[in-house]
Amino acid sequence: MDHWEKIVSVEKDLIEANEELATENKDFFKNKGIRAIEFLGNIGSGKTSLIAKVIEQIKKKYKIAVINGDIAGDPTDIERLGVYTLQINTGGECHLDAKYIRPFVDKIPPETNLCFIENVGNLICPFEFPLGCEHRVVVVGLTDGPYIIKKHPVTFRIATVAVINKLDLKEFLDNDPDKLVEDCKSVNPKAAVVLTSAKTGDGIQELVKALNL
Repeated sequence: MDHWEKIVSVEKDLIEANEELATENKDFFKNKGIRAIEFLGNIGSGKTSLIAKVIEQIKKKYKIAVINGDIAGDPTDIERLGVYTLQINTGGECHLDAKYIRPFVDKIPPETNLCFIENVGNLICPFEFPLGCEHRVVVVGLTDGPYIIKKHPVTFRIATVAVINKLDLKEFLDNDPDKLVEDCKSVNPKAAVVLTSAKTGDGIQELVKALNL
């Protein structure tokens, strides 16, 4: 086995090990009565703002925890909404994985029945490493450009829900949201596609429905 074959073999082993741990996490969430939802997307796509808007809509219905992953940073302003928040500073890792989040999942309050996990801002690394969540929500903003979905088809194939955010900037950008919807449907016909503006609140109710919340 040459050098590159060894690298591929190690990567395959890591992915398979993560799949097993993700299944364990999924069973853990189920046994604890926790619905877990992962948000993925580039830095600046609006993941945190969308999670906050969804929480505002549903916080009277659920006991919510939020786990936020980032390479570095401070706790987000989601805390102001009165939900339990944990910050994971990965220190350079470009994604969370099933093993990484487990100690943090164990810390969430026992009364929790809904957990949002925001992955590190990245559309490439996280898709191969599921965390064990019920939904994987992939978020892009209109500011990400007209080819963002075509350039990341594999990422969008793992989405249960795809969100096209920042509709409030539509008139300022040469990027047709309807074309992005079409691109997403061509890559993953099974995914629900939702158009939103985290700034104005447009589409948030539709996102809540797509997540069956």
